[in-house]
Amino acid sequence: MTETTASEPTDDGRASRKPVQLNDPSDYEELLETRDLVLLEFVTSGCGICASMEPVLGGVARSAPGAVAVVNAGLVPDLAAEFNVQSVPTLVVLKDGAEVARFDDGFQSAETLVDALKTHAAQ
Repeated sequence: MTETTASEPTDDGRASRKPVQLNDPSDYEELLETRDLVLLEFVTSGCGICASMEPVLGGVARSAPGAVAVVNAGLVPDLAAEFNVQSVPTLVVLKDGAEVARFDDGFQSAETLVDALKTHAAQ
């Protein structure tokens, strides 16, 4: 993982205060070993909507339970194929490693993503 990896747990128990960049499948496996709730965003280089999601994901990482991770589908095609990513951005919520929600219809608000993470954290 790059320097934007999850930090030490904060006082409220949240480990990641900013999105984590996953550069290969082993980064993904490592994240799942340490986190039970994860929001993955699949992006590609040059995707304008993906770029506009960057500050939204930063806000989500600071205010929602779980970890937020970004995967460049072009650089990690095996992981994109595992999640059957057909368009970007695609956002997938994982609980205990299983997909529990998916957003693949363009820009998503921070409120929508935080609500999804809070809903699945409570289950």
